[in-house]
Amino acid sequence: MTTLQHRDNRRQLADLFDWAEGLPSLFPMPAMMRGVRIEEFTDDEKYVVRAELPGLHPAKDIKVEIANGVLTVTATRQQEEHDGARSEFHYGTLLRKVLLPEGADEKAVVAKYTAGILEVTVPISAKPAEARTITIEHTD
Repeated sequence: MTTLQHRDNRRQLADLFDWAEGLPSLFPMPAMMRGVRIEEFTDDEKYVVRAELPGLHPAKDIKVEIANGVLTVTATRQQEEHDGARSEFHYGTLLRKVLLPEGADEKAVVAKYTAGILEVTVPISAKPAEARTITIEHTD
């Protein structure tokens, strides 16, 4: 017997971008897609995304949005001018999009910024709809 598995193509595409981000010499990413490193996990019916965003002011420099099952973190880092200095920091607008899991409650999202780490918590409350049989109407 064959078992069918659901494959989330959007998740596979996001994973591909995550993988390619680690290979800047082979696949240079646009500046707006670099620089926001994250970790994500599910814990006690909540989905948590943590992003490294040190040295930013959360009210002025960071924006968190959720729409259509996608969490978007946008951060802006202003370049500081120093004479004769070298910098490997990423400046400008940094962007990271993360697909939310099924059942994510987009209206109850909480975001906190502590010690350079942005933590976004999304409750997972809605259960996915169960399969059901649909009656087919017949007309002649």
